[in-house]
Amino acid sequence: MSDNPLQSLDEWEEDLKARYPVAGESMFTDKDKPKDAFRNYTADVRPGVKEFYRVNHIGQTLDFVKAKKAEYLGLNRMEMGIWEAMEYLNQLVDDSDPDTDLSQIQHLLQTSERIREEGHPRWFILTGLIHDLGKILCLWGEPQWAVVGDTFAVGCKHSERVVFSEFLALNADHDDPVYSTELGVYERGCGFENVHLSWGHDEYIYHVAKDYLPQESLAMLRYHSFYPWHREGAYRQFENDHDRAMLPWVLKFNEFDLYSKSDTKPDVDALRPFYEELIAEFFPAKIRW
Repeated sequence: MSDNPLQSLDEWEEDLKARYPVAGESMFTDKDKPKDAFRNYTADVRPGVKEFYRVNHIGQTLDFVKAKKAEYLGLNRMEMGIWEAMEYLNQLVDDSDPDTDLSQIQHLLQTSERIREEGHPRWFILTGLIHDLGKILCLWGEPQWAVVGDTFAVGCKHSERVVFSEFLALNADHDDPVYSTELGVYERGCGFENVHLSWGHDEYIYHVAKDYLPQESLAMLRYHSFYPWHREGAYRQFENDHDRAMLPWVLKFNEFDLYSKSDTKPDVDALRPFYEELIAEFFPAKIRW
């Protein structure tokens, strides 16, 4: 099968909305809750989505994640401003997606405009604008499964609360004598800052933005796809006080991330002056990518 089984990157997010149909709903529960008490998210899923998770769960090993961090987190690919990066991402066109003709910039503006309409802080609005910019990894040859998907911890026992967790049995780390233990290579309460998550656009954009935005924003960027934690209550053995303080912000952000898309096209030219001013409040004219 192809490394890119989704019809478009948006297909993954549509699947998320089917799994979490109520904005703000959290399954963050006690770690001892029985497995059968959780909803069955795999029923009636599209074949492409199921195949996507199979490939993703096989490929996202600890060695793979470390290799991608070494490859990209030096931020030595290019220098460009935030709006310039949005235009760069606009090259990512999902020609096979029949359901929308919105550009990538318009998708970003939909999220940030919803946040703006509800009167949230300016840094929150900006977080909505940039949260998917890490998808430029696709333009550098990365397959879908290394760009999007629910993120999960690697280097420790795979959680059964990861969607399609049965595919993780095919991962090379699954039966490793260290990586298959509850703590793996980590310490209890070490904080997610010190835990390797599966590689994708979240981790990348976090590192691009980490010198410029407040901690709440950075948690939103880094963990917005970490559904096993913030919606299913997995990996709580690694939480620290900072993670627990950031959790409400991550959940609040996901209300806008999942439920802001529509067919109404934002007027990019009309909105651009506001967003260029907002960007300049937090970012220099050029940053490293």
